[in-house]
Amino acid sequence: MTALQTGDVSRLALLFERHHRALFNFFLRLTGDRQASEDLVQDVFLRILKYHATYRPGSQFRAWMYQLARHAYADRRKPATREVPLDALVEEPPSPAPHAPDALHQDQQAALVRRALARLPEDKREVLVLSRYQGLSYEQVGTLLGIEVGAVKVRVYRAVRALRAILLDLSGESSSCRANN
Repeated sequence: MTALQTGDVSRLALLFERHHRALFNFFLRLTGDRQASEDLVQDVFLRILKYHATYRPGSQFRAWMYQLARHAYADRRKPATREVPLDALVEEPPSPAPHAPDALHQDQQAALVRRALARLPEDKREVLVLSRYQGLSYEQVGTLLGIEVGAVKVRVYRAVRALRAILLDLSGESSSCRANN
């Protein structure tokens, strides 16, 4: 990033190579829309080029990049849309092939988690995506959201509880738990 700030625009390609997949997955998990996610990734890299002077050398590039990503997302989202389409797929790196029944079960579980994540309110979904899927520390998430680390921990905890409740509802376990009580 420092090289980009000194005028070496070719370094943007290196930054793109390193970070475009993570940004794409971030947006895909937020929007559920592949095309919109691709567009948002492009928008973020245009913003990196446009706002490169605002980056402070020595600070964490990923946190700064995700701040730009949040702004790009906020600028593009539709206020009326609260739920992500359920057919959203997330590009994950290939894993060693497990046995066929195990792979089928894992695929079903992953689809269930994606559906549950799509039903979370946007603020809860965002904090989970940033902390769990994008691997940002609570400190980085706090910086992005403008809140204290303790507040991030509380929000993640509440988001995980909400996600768990949605997962139970989607899998039919919540109704069977209520019937047993």
